[in-house]
Amino acid sequence: MKKILSLALCFICLLANAQDRADQQHLSDPNSFSMILLGDPQGYTKYDINQPLFELTTVWCADNIDNLNIKAVLVTGDLIEQNEKIIRNRNMLNQTSRQMWEWASHCMARLDNKVPYIIATGNHEYGYVRGDEGFTHFPEYFPIERNSKWLDCAVANFPNREGRASLENAAYEFEDEHWGKILVVAVEWAPRDEVLEWAKNLVNREKYQNHTVIFITHSFLHERTAERTDNENYKIQPRNYGREIWEKLVFPCKNIRLVLCGHTGVPGDFENSVAYRNDKNSAGKTVHQMMFNVQTLGGGWEGNGGDGWLRILEFLPDGKTIKVRTYSPLFGISPTTKHLAHRTGSIDQFDMVIEK
Repeated sequence: MKKILSLALCFICLLANAQDRADQQHLSDPNSFSMILLGDPQGYTKYDINQPLFELTTVWCADNIDNLNIKAVLVTGDLIEQNEKIIRNRNMLNQTSRQMWEWASHCMARLDNKVPYIIATGNHEYGYVRGDEGFTHFPEYFPIERNSKWLDCAVANFPNREGRASLENAAYEFEDEHWGKILVVAVEWAPRDEVLEWAKNLVNREKYQNHTVIFITHSFLHERTAERTDNENYKIQPRNYGREIWEKLVFPCKNIRLVLCGHTGVPGDFENSVAYRNDKNSAGKTVHQMMFNVQTLGGGWEGNGGDGWLRILEFLPDGKTIKVRTYSPLFGISPTTKHLAHRTGSIDQFDMVIEK
């Protein structure tokens, strides 16, 4: 009996000494699963003083894999500010391209071998400055072998603009007892026609025809108005932006039900960093389209990179409802600021119903 009491006291002491979590998040239904959406992180990586905030978001994701039943972390692109620059432009950054790539890789390594993360590369991952050319260091820093969880779910890929095997254009398969099979397809910045054709042929294969398809691309919607991007001022060729991606891929494919993007946004209110719209596809099914890019929050273009904001996409066990919540672990980590960690306005917290 004394041994039992002693063990019980030890257990109570361990509980008493456990970390008091500031604002741990929970699913609204224990039978749900989630995917976490990170907006463009370039504002975090371009200044060394901001870089820990990016790592905070990926560490938070890793820490909540079990708690939120996270199946994947989704990134809208622009991991860095410039792909290939050795001279620092001190008006807008204090890191070289290599330093930015290395920090982005370091932050994403927090998720390696724990959960798949799926990145739709942005314009800043390409060329010398902002995506006018087609070369990138992405395959060097993110080969498929670095994360065993990719090997478990990746089902297809397509060569990048340099003809290299890369996860810039790739598809990943997931399965849930309530939702059935889900296919997530991510593509390169301003995808070429052949990339859109590859994605179209893929999702229309008999094997994937009944999957719920989530499509991630960098440029698709404008902030506030939710109009589709078109004729952007970049030199990269060949290319497609939001209007053409909708017409050539999303509208004709009956099983693409959710499009996620980043890229656009201006300093100001939170409304300048997000957008949402829905439209019917060729099969008469609703396609939800959501832009989330928080890089100007926390002080504008040269601010802290985004105040740690991310989105929790909770897939309810009804097999059709996705609950969207907007949360910041930066604010949530402290009891003195956790009242600021949840945005609950109509643009921040809403449901999307996937038609079957």
